Amino acid sequence: MFERTKKPGDAPQDSTTPGAYQAPVAAPEAAPRTGASPSATPSRARVTAVIGPSIQIDGTLRGQEDLYVEGEVTGTIQLQNHTLTIGAQGKIKADVYAHTVFVEGSMDGDLFGSEQVIVRKSAKMRGNITSPRVTLEDGAAFKGSIEMDPESVKNVLGSPGNANRGPVSSAPRPVASPQPVSGSGAPLGAPLGAPLGAPMGNMSGQSR
Repeated sequence: MFERTKKPGDAPQDSTTPGAYQAPVAAPEAAPRTGASPSATPSRARVTAVIGPSIQIDGTLRGQEDLYVEGEVTGTIQLQNHTLTIGAQGKIKADVYAHTVFVEGSMDGDLFGSEQVIVRKSAKMRGNITSPRVTLEDGAAFKGSIEMDPESVKNVLGSPGNANRGPVSSAPRPVASPQPVSGSGAPLGAPLGAPLGAPMGNMSGQSR
């Protein structure tokens, strides 16, 4: 009702209408803790080895980490419990033994995946696939056979820690030596019907 007279030393008052909405001021973000748990980092942060487009490898390729191939590999690829990704520019002419395989480029050979094999629509593959889980995207070029029996996968790949990832072959059975017939005393080569124990020299001319 009454307006107070302003004095020269008074500070200016806020002209905002009483009761009007005011946006809250955001509090400054807290600085990250120095001892943050490593579990807060993304799970895909693990290192993946890369074979570039200009690299060519002939022979057996082994590793204990994930592998991304954009180059050319000929021979055999063995990755124990790890993932192999064949990029769009990758060209593989090898048998592959891995935990999980992604095919986006060219693949000529057999694939053995203990967990999963995924053939992308951009892939061109010729060979057989042995894995409990197989995915062929629409548009992928594939020629071969697919085996999804878990027992067959186990027989081929063996235990995860086995360095030799190839098929397990059974040892050949020994050939038994010929044994003489029981109860026969006739020497080898004697004519049929000859008396037992007869010398070979006296048997000539008796066959007729």
